[in-house]
Amino acid sequence: MMAIYGPLQLILNVVYIFIIVHVIMSWLINFQVLNLHQQFVAQIWYGLNKILEPIYRPIRRILPDTGGIDLAPLVAFIIVISLQNYILPTLFGFM
Repeated sequence: MMAIYGPLQLILNVVYIFIIVHVIMSWLINFQVLNLHQQFVAQIWYGLNKILEPIYRPIRRILPDTGGIDLAPLVAFIIVISLQNYILPTLFGFM
């Protein structure tokens, strides 16, 4: 069971970090601290969007339209934390 649990935890940790970086970058881009005209920043931004958009898209379909506020990263963050700390340990008998 540990052969499955370990990689799943690793994947969830990576997604957790990607979501945090994506949210912080979105704030910095919106407050014009980072500029998407810089090639390095744009590559990171578009790469994170390509990775996280398949996670955010189903969540956005379920959530109501809140105008300019995107709550999909927050919901994805809560789901990842729940999977890491409660659901997976319970499924694999570590609690």
